[in-house]
Amino acid sequence: MTLTALSAAVPVESRMNSSTSPDRTVADYHQRTKHHLDRYAAGPGTLDWDAQPDPFRHWTDTQTLALPRDLPKLDIAWNALPDPRPAASLDVDSLSTLLRLSVGLTAWKEYAGSRWALRANPSSGNLHPTETWVIAAGVAGIADGLHHYHSRSHVLEQRAWGTGFDAPGLWLGFSSIHWREAWKYGERAFRYCQLDLGHVLAAVSYAAALLGWRAKVLSRDSFEVARCLGLDREADFSGVEAEEPEVIVALVAHASLPADWIHSPQGGGHDCKAAEAATFMHWAGKPSLLDPRPLYQWPVIEEVATATRGAPPTPDPSFRRTPESSPIKLDPGVRRDDDILATQVILNRRSAQAFDGQSILPHAVFRRLLSCLLPGNSLVWEMWPHAPRVHPVLLVHRVEGVANGLYALPRSDAAATALRESLRAEFTWDTADPELPLFQLLQAAAAKTARTLSCHQDIASHSAITFMFVAEFEAHIAQNPAAYRHLHWEAGMLGHVITLEAEAAGWRGTGIGCFFDDADHDVLGLTDSRFQVLYHFAVGMPLDDPRLLTLPAYDE
Repeated sequence: MTLTALSAAVPVESRMNSSTSPDRTVADYHQRTKHHLDRYAAGPGTLDWDAQPDPFRHWTDTQTLALPRDLPKLDIAWNALPDPRPAASLDVDSLSTLLRLSVGLTAWKEYAGSRWALRANPSSGNLHPTETWVIAAGVAGIADGLHHYHSRSHVLEQRAWGTGFDAPGLWLGFSSIHWREAWKYGERAFRYCQLDLGHVLAAVSYAAALLGWRAKVLSRDSFEVARCLGLDREADFSGVEAEEPEVIVALVAHASLPADWIHSPQGGGHDCKAAEAATFMHWAGKPSLLDPRPLYQWPVIEEVATATRGAPPTPDPSFRRTPESSPIKLDPGVRRDDDILATQVILNRRSAQAFDGQSILPHAVFRRLLSCLLPGNSLVWEMWPHAPRVHPVLLVHRVEGVANGLYALPRSDAAATALRESLRAEFTWDTADPELPLFQLLQAAAAKTARTLSCHQDIASHSAITFMFVAEFEAHIAQNPAAYRHLHWEAGMLGHVITLEAEAAGWRGTGIGCFFDDADHDVLGLTDSRFQVLYHFAVGMPLDDPRLLTLPAYDE
């Protein structure tokens, strides 16, 4: 993602009223962490880059397993990635491949003595707050139990040994270290942690498909996730940054799944009950300290984290594809190379740092990008089989055959109705595509508006398209405050679909987490909290900096 450093602000010690309800806590947090045209949300006054928190956590006093660093040759074209294929064996080589292509390093960059890692999933400010855990049972070459994945060295660090598993299985767990983001972005950091997790989940779904597997988000609440991952062992984290439990994902062979697995609450019977912390023993290890001298405290982050703990939604069996949201069959020739491999797309993905401001996005690529955001049109929506709650609004600058202006892509019929009721009455809602649910709201030059709304960043105006992801907000938060996390995950998933589809077509995407929230809402005519914008994303032709040296991800 591309995020502007926040302007100077003093540390904020005030706490939200602890007696308020969780949904009120969420609403208050969201309001107080909005950026405004005349001020930014509370953040650090200065940044000492030499004191940046360690981007890689490791666990000392554990048994480590070095994973194979060489990727197998996977001759699977990007266009063929969703196709069924024989499942890879449940072994250390397959797990290594999955981790490399979803949460591992893809390269190092170096400039003027500075060196930083790139990973398979983007992160705000390249801070990567998401930690990855592996629960293995009967996986050849890996001891049964709980392991922490240390992406810097591509090794597993065994935290606990497991017994009593009912059957072989493989699960990935994810947690967030809020301080990695808060160090730079202050109170708004919780939002960015959740957007990052959405990118991670989408990245796992693509990598799993390469192996003939499918990924399934399990409906386990935060406390169960904490037990599964050992994050409730407070003594183990004494004196170091805590990790916030997020979610557990089951990985299963696609061919073994029943036809209705997408809408099964437990993913066709592949649950995590056998992997609860009660089955683990012989705990080992101590997590590393990431920042020995934190200069600020942002207590509202812990407050909103507490208020939003809960389970991901269960699959919605009532939601099915409608004729308006059915897959759009597009000519695969829109790609820059019909034979581009899926591994090339994943490993070469970068977050653009600048766009040329001139290139025109081909219409076929534009339609492909939008089509893949609709239910059923991407592997990601098999992992997240829920009624869509986040919907793109587009500021179009340079797209072949598409007039500049403001457009909406409601991802469900219900959202189309609700957005028409909530957005400006003067929007025209002219049909802009014969198949896609794309509507022109307003024809106008939009580049300057996109730049202003995106914290005055040129990358939003030099792109071909700038997206605003508009979430169905108030009702879902009132019903379940944990939805605050899940809405951000969905927005991050949308961004990841865009960034990989753009990469495959020879273009590039970048997330923009810094935007003026209520200025967005003013442009759209939103006057209440029924909808809220959660994320910006841009696609364009990148300008690469030749001064940067690219180095291998894992140099022997």
